[in-house]
Amino acid sequence: MATPLEFTDAARERAAKILDRYPAEYRKSAVVPLLHLAQEEWGYVSPEAMACVAGLIGCSPVKVAEIATFYPMFNKEPVGEHVLAVCHTLPCALTGCGSVFDHLSKKLGIGLGETTEDGRFTLRKSECLAACDRGPVLLVNRRLHTHVSTEKVDEILAELDKGTR
Repeated sequence: MATPLEFTDAARERAAKILDRYPAEYRKSAVVPLLHLAQEEWGYVSPEAMACVAGLIGCSPVKVAEIATFYPMFNKEPVGEHVLAVCHTLPCALTGCGSVFDHLSKKLGIGLGETTEDGRFTLRKSECLAACDRGPVLLVNRRLHTHVSTEKVDEILAELDKGTR
């Protein structure tokens, strides 16, 4: 059996603040913000992280896993330092998301769902990112980029290399 995970002191303080926003009888409602915290803490939401969250809200790890696996924003396996997700729904497809994805794939040397050997980048396709009028749309970590072109991709990657994003 895997070793149980524990939040750092700073993350425990943040978890306490999250839990304070919910009345005791609705503590389970804190599951999504606590899963976000777990993902920030460990980079992804492993079964051990789900068990940690379950302990904080007083429910079974299975209930937490049901929620974590429902939402695509939670990484269930390790990912790169930077997760790049290209929206591939119809509005973005009509504005060129395919060329954006292909350019990213070529520049990074990875395909869909893969992570670069150095662990810096993971490339994904995404469902709608709610910016249909501004496509193509690229989500880098949790930051939305709109009207993305191959030139803008190069700028974003250069900024990530410099550590300015």
